[in-house]
Amino acid sequence: PLGRHWVGRQRRPSRSRWDSAAGGMGLEVELEPLFQAWSYFRRRKFRQCSDLCSQLLERPPGEQVVGAGVCLSFYFIQAAWSLKTRALTEMVYVDEIDMDQEGIAEMMLDENAIAQVARPGTSLKLPGTSQGGGPSPAVRPVTQSGRPITGFVRPGTQGGRPSTMEQAIKTPRTALTARPITSASGRYGRLGTASMLTNPDGPFINLSRLNLAKYAQKPKLAKALFEYIFYHENDVKNALDLAALATEHAQFKDWWWKVQIGKCYYRLGLYREAEKQFKSALKQQDMVDTILYLAKVYLRLDQPVTALNLFKQGLDRFPGEVTLICGIARIYEEMNNISTAAEYYKDVLKQDNTHVEAIACIGSNHFYSDQPEIALRFYRRLLQMGVHNCQLFNNLGLCCFYAQQYDMTLSSFERALFLAENEEETADVWYNLGHVAVGIGDLNLAYQCFKLTLVNNTNHAEAYNNLAVLEMRKGHIEQARTFLQTASSLAPHMYEPHFNFAILSEKVGDLQRSYAAAKKSEEAFPGHVDTQQLIKQLKQHFAVL
Repeated sequence: PLGRHWVGRQRRPSRSRWDSAAGGMGLEVELEPLFQAWSYFRRRKFRQCSDLCSQLLERPPGEQVVGAGVCLSFYFIQAAWSLKTRALTEMVYVDEIDMDQEGIAEMMLDENAIAQVARPGTSLKLPGTSQGGGPSPAVRPVTQSGRPITGFVRPGTQGGRPSTMEQAIKTPRTALTARPITSASGRYGRLGTASMLTNPDGPFINLSRLNLAKYAQKPKLAKALFEYIFYHENDVKNALDLAALATEHAQFKDWWWKVQIGKCYYRLGLYREAEKQFKSALKQQDMVDTILYLAKVYLRLDQPVTALNLFKQGLDRFPGEVTLICGIARIYEEMNNISTAAEYYKDVLKQDNTHVEAIACIGSNHFYSDQPEIALRFYRRLLQMGVHNCQLFNNLGLCCFYAQQYDMTLSSFERALFLAENEEETADVWYNLGHVAVGIGDLNLAYQCFKLTLVNNTNHAEAYNNLAVLEMRKGHIEQARTFLQTASSLAPHMYEPHFNFAILSEKVGDLQRSYAAAKKSEEAFPGHVDTQQLIKQLKQHFAVL
């Protein structure tokens, strides 16, 4: 019957051009070129995206793309140009919020007027002004800027604040210590020259011939162009000019452009102008990133209390925002208020229980508070989360040793040595193995471990100090004196080499050198009781003389 015939028959749909190109067999079809480039961009294959856009841009307008049936119109070329600009930017993009490295030039030649004698607890440049709340330097090591070593390496913790230019230049040249970077502006320069590698034929855009006023009137193109100039070419002046023209075209109502102008001012060292722009942007649009940028300005101006108030106001508008809580914890940690910092890190974990920085910092705080068993639980948590590096196994080894779980100690250190990526990491592992050897009473093994530390890192001041102590036990006075002098010159912020040198000099009768070293020890650690007693004894000797 007629009805049965129509029910049983299935109408075959007409195949599109893309289906016919694949033969109707379900094979992968050839994508339109611009869509293919966008697909590469979404999958973070920026090199392929840039190359494909270059091929499209090399063709003259109006030409038919073979196999795609697409005519290269003006808007098509504009889209390809914008996509290539974004791809080149993403290749060298560095988040401005987390990248905050102060160089020697920025620290020692800073023209911003800051109070030389700050009130207690209001300055990052005077680390001893806070109320503390954490272990003393006798238990927890400090950096050359006087702050306790944190449980997580951040760009901000790698740049110390030395008191003199001489001290800044003499400190070890390694990013794993608190030495100042040579120059933050120099790093930006290297970033700009490195970006030339993404375009072997020369720069994609000739900035000197660019009509910025024309592009400022096209908001979508202007934003991609600004990021290209700012991140890829590192031309802050042209980026600032473009942002100023664009925000003027937007009648000063676009908060995004105000944030970009603030970033340019910050990069140029004009912190007060940057502060005005970020505040203006916040009035128009509440954004977490803008709050973080403004807090960076206050920290650079050495106003941590203002930054703390800003973060707390931000938490009123964005309750539970992890980056804001973490920012508060970092500031308290830099101000030596370790107990308060630990509480805020715990608040971070309530919102995000996989936050690596918070877990590491809480674990470090428990370890230095003589709670290695609790610290071990936090470091094991990091191991379960997939963190697998030398530092973690090194910390696990120390926690196991001090928690008397000796069966796991050596295996953790062996894994740490296997995973070490450079000589500095290897040196730290051998140094900790030396401490384990001292703990079990094997001083010969400890001596060999400290020697291996110096083989991998000749600037390891702690190893020189501990070798000097072992040499003193053997009665080798001159060798111990040499090691202590080396340690004190490499790390003038450590009190141990100065105190040990003072004790050694006092034993051999050199009271003047002993007194000078004891005063340096007292300056590095004012609360050290043994140093104060030694100074008192030496003053009595001098009074008798």
